[in-house]
Amino acid sequence: MKKKILRIGIHLSTSGGVYMAAERAQAIGANTFQIFSSSPRMWRPARIDPAHSERMHELRQRYGCTPLVIHTSYLVNLCSQSEEVRGKSIVAFHGEIERALALGAEYLVLHPGSWRGLTRDEGLRLAAESIERALEGLDWQARNFRILIENTAGAEFSLGGSFEQVAELMHRLRNVAPVGVCLDTCHTHVSGYDIVSQQGYEDTVEKIEKTIGLENVRVWHTNDAKAARGSKLDRHEHIGEGMIGAEAFRRLLQDGRFAHCAFIAETPLDDPDDDARNVARLKGLAGVTRKAEME
Repeated sequence: MKKKILRIGIHLSTSGGVYMAAERAQAIGANTFQIFSSSPRMWRPARIDPAHSERMHELRQRYGCTPLVIHTSYLVNLCSQSEEVRGKSIVAFHGEIERALALGAEYLVLHPGSWRGLTRDEGLRLAAESIERALEGLDWQARNFRILIENTAGAEFSLGGSFEQVAELMHRLRNVAPVGVCLDTCHTHVSGYDIVSQQGYEDTVEKIEKTIGLENVRVWHTNDAKAARGSKLDRHEHIGEGMIGAEAFRRLLQDGRFAHCAFIAETPLDDPDDDARNVARLKGLAGVTRKAEME
């Protein structure tokens, strides 16, 4: 039986056209990647040229690059107490889904938002209702597509700072949306979970299994952390150079329970070769050899 290919990649620029991210992935040895489909800090959406979308499909098929992951704009807050902000967020997220479907993306990663000024339960309810409204009028049912709820760094009013909150939002959406989970190593670490020690890692995986379900984790954002465990400071670091350390990534990447996942870094770009360096580091820690890639 052919061994499953491990999917390792990074968040890439779409400069020069959205399809250029597939070329960049191929150039640095990534077989999966993440992009923004529009500016992450502007409400006004970008229009994707249909020819660029078609080119993306062609290149991904040629290079065997899958899944394509899109990260939702940072402005989207689907559980905001402000009706104006929530309304704009629903429209923006509708556009995110529309572009993801046009590009053939398998996953759309979402930070549920901040429930400041509300109760956490109200925030969960609003987030679920907003996602349902954003899906209206879109033909997603027959597609290989899921919205992935990402865990957060655990800031006081940020929805998704614990596995239980992520699981609860998944539960509320189970009958209205194709949903899964994206876990971020940095967020997991700074929100207080131990993924550094062997026993801590096993305890954390057990918590993931009991709350979210291992099969629902589709993507790991593999980011080292500048800050200490429990600090709630979301500051990413290059692989193996932060507070999490290389051994924790080796353990995760070689854990067969997550072999179905894509591992995508969102590490800093301090030097032009940093993306290639971080992808190579992840592949090395995973034990991926050139021979294995060619088989």
